[in-house]
Amino acid sequence: MTDTSNARPAEGEAQAPRQSRLLRLMRYLPLIAPVLLWAVPCWVLLFTGQHWPLPVTVAGTALFVLGLAAMPLAMMRGHGRRQQDRAAIIGDTLLGGSWVLFTWSVLLGILLRLALTVAGVGQSEDRARIVTWAVLGVSAALLAWGYIEARRVPRVRRLDVPLPRLGAGLDGLRVVLITDTHYGPLDRARWSARVCETVNTLEADLVCHTGDIADGTAERRRAQATPLGTVRATEARVYVTGNHEYYSEAQGWVDLMDELGWEPLRNRHLLLERGGDTLVVAGVDDVTAESSGLVGHRAHLAGALDGADPELPVLLLAHQPKFVDRAAAAGIDLQLSGHTHGGQIWPFHHLVRLDQPALAGLSRHGVRTLLYTSRGTGFWGPPFRVFAPSEITLLVLRSAQQR
Repeated sequence: MTDTSNARPAEGEAQAPRQSRLLRLMRYLPLIAPVLLWAVPCWVLLFTGQHWPLPVTVAGTALFVLGLAAMPLAMMRGHGRRQQDRAAIIGDTLLGGSWVLFTWSVLLGILLRLALTVAGVGQSEDRARIVTWAVLGVSAALLAWGYIEARRVPRVRRLDVPLPRLGAGLDGLRVVLITDTHYGPLDRARWSARVCETVNTLEADLVCHTGDIADGTAERRRAQATPLGTVRATEARVYVTGNHEYYSEAQGWVDLMDELGWEPLRNRHLLLERGGDTLVVAGVDDVTAESSGLVGHRAHLAGALDGADPELPVLLLAHQPKFVDRAAAAGIDLQLSGHTHGGQIWPFHHLVRLDQPALAGLSRHGVRTLLYTSRGTGFWGPPFRVFAPSEITLLVLRSAQQR
């Protein structure tokens, strides 16, 4: 568990301008990234001393140029106004494949070539060709493994979470967290049903979904989301919106989850009582809600806690980990979040950390507040998970007052 309560202000002030510059640079990534993702592997694999026969060089270059042209076009048709699922699948797959190829072209293009040179293996052309085959082999293996990881039912991650203010009557409360299911262009109705079956084996008291249900409207992805109605909990099933709902008519998702028997906690709370003790379970809209233009949608923590006894422990659902700054200021005991996907495809987690205070797992913020960040139950976009496995999380709340 990471303790962030002792961070020095001077260090934070020094990091702020640096992060600001990085964030400004990221604005240009949509223009620069596609070129780099395809041009760098093309150069490393074909033009760094391999001396391939001309037909191989021409054919390889043509494939990279085709990928560079097809990827943004397919993504625009798939995720733009047309919302063509087949185009989205092609564009997303090309994005994931090019990212992995780019990563390992850079790493092996430098490290492996250096190691071969130091070891005196072969001539320059031999070393260049070894690097090419190594990059292609590693990338193919990781993409195959990453696809299996993305499409499988997540493993259950179990964790005991001590909450000092939790009453003894609530000790052992079982909270199951699913998040970022991202139902989308690839039909995952059967996967959704199997996830819900797994959740039901955990005998949860409280089941939480912290947003990013799908990419697409509730009407369009209803078949994939419908199994959520089969989830069982002894006390409640609660849900908050994620940023992706606000790309796809968020109110429709709020209404559908309500129809499926889940409690949408839109800046409000409910009380969970057991053994004479009470837990406040609160939820807020995603932090992007207000900019969506939807009337009444915004992240409003004061509204979520309105009327709650301040002496009671609070479990807060907020889609993005960065909401924890507000949660810590309000003395929240535990915040549950998703959004990061654990980076999804290594080493993308370095970019995620520029925007979020936590990537995955349990961390401490301020004096009292714990944050649990899930790596997510599904995947967004590219159907791959590399070194960032999905999860269904079982959190067992523990009381300091336990007899």
